[in-house]
Amino acid sequence: MTLQIIPFSLGPVHTNAYLLADPTTAEAAVIDPSWDGHIILAEAQKRGWRIGHLWYTHAHFDHIGGAAAIADALNPLPLVALHPADHTLWRTGGGGKLFGLAIDPGPEPAIDFEHGQTLRLGSTTLEVRHTPGHTPGHVVFYCASAKTCFCGDLIFAHSVGRTDLPGGSWETLVKSIREQIYSLPEETRLLSGHGPETTVGEEKVSNPFVQE
Repeated sequence: MTLQIIPFSLGPVHTNAYLLADPTTAEAAVIDPSWDGHIILAEAQKRGWRIGHLWYTHAHFDHIGGAAAIADALNPLPLVALHPADHTLWRTGGGGKLFGLAIDPGPEPAIDFEHGQTLRLGSTTLEVRHTPGHTPGHVVFYCASAKTCFCGDLIFAHSVGRTDLPGGSWETLVKSIREQIYSLPEETRLLSGHGPETTVGEEKVSNPFVQE
């Protein structure tokens, strides 16, 4: 069976979280446990899935705000993975204080993402691509077998991630999109950190911020 993907839109800025599972093994991971971790956890439990991993595209508060609630309910703790360039952001609560929001960031990251790293979930593999610009340690996760890229706040449907927060860089963001997103097959689904899904082909021709 193919990779199962359950999307959620949670929290004060409607951040997308994604619950992934290999239904054969019931192994599950959460990409960006954005907020209200109990909602994500309940969905996994309803399906009989075991959450063993929390994978972060980056460490902004609205992408990690639900991690503590998930981890507190699980034994053993899920393994948290984050690019090392975002560790400082994680340790300061994901920048939430800038917006008057304090969060419990949950378990400390135990795995450092590297560009080109392979992640495994049952029989499914995903490729980690380092895509700085929104934050220094931003990454995306590309699953070739599912023709899907989980792209965090790098690129959205007809928009792109903001670069005016600490660590952001417009030039770097554009470079990451052109090299790591627009190089993917045009039919690849882009599941972003906010808003609806889109495709590589759609963004190449219609994204007003980054033209191929």
